[in-house]
Amino acid sequence: MKQKLYSITLLLTLVLVSGCQSAYYSTMESLGQHKRDILVDRVENAQESQQEAQEQFKSALEQLSALIEFDGGDLQTQYEATLSQYEASEAAAADVTGRIESIENVADALFDEWTEEIEQYSSAKLKRQSHSKLNDTQRKYQKLIKAMHRAEGKMAPVLSALKDNTLYLKHNLNAKAIGALEGEFLDIKSDVNSLIKEMNNAINESQSFISSLKSE
Repeated sequence: MKQKLYSITLLLTLVLVSGCQSAYYSTMESLGQHKRDILVDRVENAQESQQEAQEQFKSALEQLSALIEFDGGDLQTQYEATLSQYEASEAAAADVTGRIESIENVADALFDEWTEEIEQYSSAKLKRQSHSKLNDTQRKYQKLIKAMHRAEGKMAPVLSALKDNTLYLKHNLNAKAIGALEGEFLDIKSDVNSLIKEMNNAINESQSFISSLKSE
C-alpha cells in the first residue's frame, strides 16, 4: 500500500513539474524567447558555472596544500578554512549538476516540439531539410551533454576525498594527522587536474554548440 501511494505521489509530482515547465516555456514564448533561445542561455550559464567550479576546486586544493605545509599556528583556523573550501566545492558541484539538468529539460522540450512540427509540413523538401537539421542539432547536443556529464562525474571523487580529509581532521586535529594527509593530497591533485581537463573540454563543446545554434 505504501509503495502504491509512493508511486502515485511520484507520478503526480512529475505531472505537476511537467505542467509547470510547459507553462514556463509558453510564457517565455509569448515574450519572444523560444526554447532554442532558452537552450543557448542555459548552456552559457552552464559554461560560467563550470568555470566557477574549476576555480573553486583549485582553491580547495590550494587550501589543502597550505594545510599540509602547516608549520605552527592555529590548527583550528586551518581546519575551518579546509571545511569552508569543501562546503564551497560541494555547492559549486551542485550548481553544475543543476545547470546540466536545466539544459536537458529545455533540450527535451525543444526536440519534442521540433519533431512534432516537422509533421506539419506540406512541402516534402522543407520537411526533409528540417528533419536533417534536427538530426544534426541532436548529434551536436549529444556530444555536448556527454562532455558535460564526463566533467560532472569527475567532481565526485574529488568531493569524496575532500570530505574524508575534512572529517579526519575534525577528529584528529594535530600535526601528526596532517602529515598523514600528504599521500592523499597527491591523489586529490591528480583528480582535480583531470577534472579541470574534462571541464575545459565541456566548456569548449559548449561554445561550439552555441556557435552552431546561432549560425543557423
